[in-house]
Amino acid sequence: MGILDTCVAFTAGLIIFPACSAFDVAADSGANLIFITLPNVFNSMSGGRLWGALFFVFMSFAALSTVIAVFENIVCFYMDKWGWSRKKAVLVNTVAILLLSMPCVLGFNLWSGFQPLGAGTSIMDLEDFLVSDNILPLGSLVYLLFCVTRKGWGWDNFLAEANTGSGLRFPRNVRFYVTYLLPIIMFIIFVMGYWNRFFT
Repeated sequence: MGILDTCVAFTAGLIIFPACSAFDVAADSGANLIFITLPNVFNSMSGGRLWGALFFVFMSFAALSTVIAVFENIVCFYMDKWGWSRKKAVLVNTVAILLLSMPCVLGFNLWSGFQPLGAGTSIMDLEDFLVSDNILPLGSLVYLLFCVTRKGWGWDNFLAEANTGSGLRFPRNVRFYVTYLLPIIMFIIFVMGYWNRFFT
């Protein structure tokens, strides 16, 4: 699954970046790049229908493989935490995902007039802001602090769990970096997300 995901992402990159360069489109345009700008780029280029179709097929595979991997973790959580059967956990989470996906589905059509972060923004921009600028950096910071502090899991317990089984070992000599420097880096990333979003 990981190899497929990487191959799909690499192939999509081979399509996106040359197209952005050729048509003078910013490669970091976010959701608008995928769903608005790139279709127009594909319409303007020779063989654009073929390349556009291939791009969206590959993107669908990348999204599906990621959803399957994430979905399995959620299903296992419900099975372990509350003893649900796999069938019940899958059914409940499928309904939840369908409902939670509605803003994304409707964001570029029925709800396209909703501009939550200012003119020119969409629901996808809001979701990107919530996930990329808040949940990911803060979640990573909380998880890291839980792993390395005595009030959480603790360094020794984390190290024992990380080094369970065979394969690469998590090095013990990076404790200072992981405990003190990495949280600062994560906090800077969090602050920079807000700075880039609202002050540049």
